[in-house]
Amino acid sequence: MRAVHWANGSGLEGSIDLVASKGLLALVTLVAAVALWAFFRSRRRFWTLVSAGAGVIAAYALSEGIKVLVAEPRPCTAADLATVIACPAAGDWSWPSNHAVLAAAFATACISVLTRAGWVAVPIAVGIAVSRVLAGVHYAHDVLSGLALGMLVVAGVVIAIRPLLDRMLAAAGDAESKRDGWA
Repeated sequence: MRAVHWANGSGLEGSIDLVASKGLLALVTLVAAVALWAFFRSRRRFWTLVSAGAGVIAAYALSEGIKVLVAEPRPCTAADLATVIACPAAGDWSWPSNHAVLAAAFATACISVLTRAGWVAVPIAVGIAVSRVLAGVHYAHDVLSGLALGMLVVAGVVIAIRPLLDRMLAAAGDAESKRDGWA
């Protein structure tokens, strides 16, 4: 709670609001750039990103299901707390943070295709998670578990789909997979 009080008087409210509210747009843009790169460079990497996209959707759906089951109130509704951004309505639960789930999921999707994208994606994902706590709409454990959930679900889906992707590309005669070191 101290962090929220600090954030409210820090002069950084506008930056925290921007990252907390619009930070995911930066990651979506990065995913789009990686998708374009992969589309023109490697069929295997492009389809790996598509499978990671299925993981992003699965992570979000799982997060929503967990929220309904756990029904943890947000810090801004559980305590009389001034927030940097508008406090979501009652019934919009806190744990896990959907923003953190999606941030980690998008970052993991990028990294699964283009490892060096992690140098951009990871700081953005962490920034989004921290900003949600500083904004007063999540507890630290909400965003930490959200980051873990997003990363693990996307990585799991990519790993699970890889054998199918291998067979699909082998059937299509994907010589670039061998050249790229993916086969």
